[in-house]
Amino acid sequence: MPKYRKYIFNQKTLSYEEQIKSKRSRIVKYSCLFIASVAMTVLYGWIYTSVLGNDLPKTARLRSINDGWSAKMDIIDSHLEEYDNALATLQMRDDDIYRSLFGMDTIAREVRNAGFGGVNRYSYLDGADVDGRIRGTVIRMDVLTKKSYVQSKSFDDVEVMAKKSGEMVSRIPKISPIVPDKSQYRLSSSFGVRKDPISGKRARHQGLDFAIAIGNPVYSTGDGVVEKVRRSRIGYGNNIIVDHGFGYKTRYAHLSSIDVEEGTVVKRGDFLGRTGNTGKSSGPHLHYEVIYMGRPVNPINYLDLDIPAAEYASMVRKVEEDSGIVRPGV
Repeated sequence: MPKYRKYIFNQKTLSYEEQIKSKRSRIVKYSCLFIASVAMTVLYGWIYTSVLGNDLPKTARLRSINDGWSAKMDIIDSHLEEYDNALATLQMRDDDIYRSLFGMDTIAREVRNAGFGGVNRYSYLDGADVDGRIRGTVIRMDVLTKKSYVQSKSFDDVEVMAKKSGEMVSRIPKISPIVPDKSQYRLSSSFGVRKDPISGKRARHQGLDFAIAIGNPVYSTGDGVVEKVRRSRIGYGNNIIVDHGFGYKTRYAHLSSIDVEEGTVVKRGDFLGRTGNTGKSSGPHLHYEVIYMGRPVNPINYLDLDIPAAEYASMVRKVEEDSGIVRPGV
């Protein structure tokens, strides 16, 4: 292919002379062409993406992937919101109902909502979490995990207390130690200061006296273990102490006979012995005491003397049937 040459007219020599391009001019020319090409490419890309709102193929793929992860994060956040609301409902019921029912203190808000202090637990997310959303979600999951642990531990404590409370209900002395048939007994002496029937001096009486004929059955007023059995002609005479646990004990004194031994496990309504007139006694009666945390308390606060005798007898029979042991009847 023929090479074209460029000539220019020299007015001084009045002749045409061949124009020879220098190396520098060629470099400048090609550099300008390159810069112009790059500028056109950048301008095209800017118009395509910014003005027309289109994405480059690679950008489009990355945007699609990012949108997918963003949608997944939205679903996770939605579920976390549901879990948080459900946990808040459980916390409210725990404090307002369950713990209140068993007389337990509520869990302090700062304990339920305690965060994670100390070192930066989330440094592994540095550089990978541009907008902080992943970090926020991870923190929220950790907080929910901690709240769930606190709530689970609280339910464990409530369950233990519920079992203890159920046991306590059956152990606290709640019934009369004798059949509450008012035609068969009378309250001859109450709790507190009185004139001693033997010495005639004023003295503190630490229980209730049921004036009743010798030989009537005496029953345990709550579940427990026979702690002490003593047969004596002085003081309380033949008497029994039952340890009910939870700080409660009961004493049954001046008995004519004793049907249990130390260590015997008894249920409410179990037969212990029979009324008598042993020890320091001015006549046939049962002396009954309730002791709480080592101090005598008024038994009248733990008795239901208005329960019908037939209903009481039915309860005693039920205890006998459950124990499978034939005991002296009412």
